[in-house]
Amino acid sequence: MTPDRAVADAMSPADVTAKAGAENFPVALHFLPRKYRDHLMAVYRYARTVDDVGDLAQPDQRPRLLDDLSADVRRLYEPGGKPVQPAVAGLATVVSQCGVLEQELADLIKANQQDQVVTRYETFEDLLGYCVLSANPVGRIVLHVFGCYTPERALLSDAICSGLQVAEHLQDVAEDMQAGRIYLPAADMHEFGCTEQDLTGSTAPPHLRRLIAFEAERTSELFATGAPLVRTLRGAARAAVAGYLAGGRAAIAAVAAADYDVLAATPRPGKGRTIAELATAFVRGR
Repeated sequence: MTPDRAVADAMSPADVTAKAGAENFPVALHFLPRKYRDHLMAVYRYARTVDDVGDLAQPDQRPRLLDDLSADVRRLYEPGGKPVQPAVAGLATVVSQCGVLEQELADLIKANQQDQVVTRYETFEDLLGYCVLSANPVGRIVLHVFGCYTPERALLSDAICSGLQVAEHLQDVAEDMQAGRIYLPAADMHEFGCTEQDLTGSTAPPHLRRLIAFEAERTSELFATGAPLVRTLRGAARAAVAGYLAGGRAAIAAVAAADYDVLAATPRPGKGRTIAELATAFVRGR
């Protein structure tokens, strides 16, 4: 098996657990009922596999491997279809029991296909358009998993998930730049007097920090827009969504605590701050 094929085919359970533990948000809270944790981990394994193909496979192999994943997702929804790749096959129970839509799974692949050809975004609205593919489907899938999907809840979830995606981009400015990608909107960079060269240093200059602070405030507004979703939920669903919201807010707090210098080191939220944010979101529903 080639290294690229290995990237596409599977992660071990230990790999999945390790990567889930490194996320800003709790992928599947330990106190959730087992069926929900299993469903959420299957979704995470799939999403992580798609992202790893888009980021870690040899660049010239990524389009083909992403196409292979797309074909496998289609098989998942065909009568008698048998997906080849374990990360897709592992979604069979989630799809059959929770009504996850094919489009939601396909959009995550489309986001990674877009990453292969689009490396810059002109405006914040353009970046949010990318989040429609890269992040928002995950939140909608989560609503399906808990059996609480409605169009109104989906829109609130979209705001939280877009915020999570933008927060991650703010944390990973240096890493993304090394990969040849910039997710800071070009119009905003121009407004704050930032150049692409500013993103290559070992520390962020003052004007770049001001830009990061500006984008962090926008991200906090996305979380505030989506937060009312928590109040509409009960039990396990409320806890899970509160956890995602808490992880995003803790990530932005970590960026602020680093004085918005995202080049010196990657700002990561501490577990204590995430737990505190989760308690606030769960109890107060905001």
